[in-house]
Amino acid sequence: MKLLRYGPVGQEKPGIMDDHGNIRSLHSVVSDIDGTILSDDNLQRIQALDLSSLPIISTDIRLGACVGNVGKFLCIGLNYADHAAESGMKIPNEPEVFTKATSAISGPNDDIVQPRNSDKLDWEVELAIVIGKHASYVSEEEATDYIAGYCVCNDVSERTFQLEKGSQWDKGKGCDTFGPIGPWLVTSDEVKDPNNLSMHLAVNGKTFQNGNTKTMVFKPAYIVSYLSQFMSLQPGDVISTGTPPGVGLGQTPPLYLKPGDKITLSIEGLGSQEQVVTSLK
Repeated sequence: MKLLRYGPVGQEKPGIMDDHGNIRSLHSVVSDIDGTILSDDNLQRIQALDLSSLPIISTDIRLGACVGNVGKFLCIGLNYADHAAESGMKIPNEPEVFTKATSAISGPNDDIVQPRNSDKLDWEVELAIVIGKHASYVSEEEATDYIAGYCVCNDVSERTFQLEKGSQWDKGKGCDTFGPIGPWLVTSDEVKDPNNLSMHLAVNGKTFQNGNTKTMVFKPAYIVSYLSQFMSLQPGDVISTGTPPGVGLGQTPPLYLKPGDKITLSIEGLGSQEQVVTSLK
């Protein structure tokens, strides 16, 4: 299933994409697409619906973040060997973990707002995991049972804030609009192999990232298991799993986003995003 949220910011309603590309309202079935409906039983209940009986929503409507009320927004850094190399950093022995503020979450096609004092605004196409049930001390073998689905994430980053203002990456990762997720939450049953998905990102029509999740150092199941050793994961938590090479920081010379730039990104089977960079008003 392709679950989604649509409507104005702060007023999003739940929806689902049917086999013909129509957005159907789930408002009469569930209150939102969030952790409260991501259990196996609830997803099976939605899957059993006759989608043709649900109202069609205009495709012109704004899409919100595909998951609402996210409790934790966790990220894995340097998870592609070639990206670590372009960043001038070593491949970590264990997953490099940081967080994005949940206030950074935005819709897949919402504007990216350049923060004040920002001069190194960068892009990162990433596969994101959405947790479906409480996970604590789970094994790698059972970890996939705790994944409700996957989505596209743009891990927007401000490199000056991230790398030149102390050792904590979070400052350069959690600014408002730095976490577009969606357009859909694609349930795990439709993602046959999350370890082999092509990924693409272009800026102003020029391709910069053209990778595949098969080159990840730490795979989704391992990441879920690893994180669950340090904290419980809750339904609706989002984990962004790292980016392939081609970020602005890795260009020669480095290339960064500026107001007016247009970013398009996609992951095989998970849909696409399109954002325009704007200035802070």
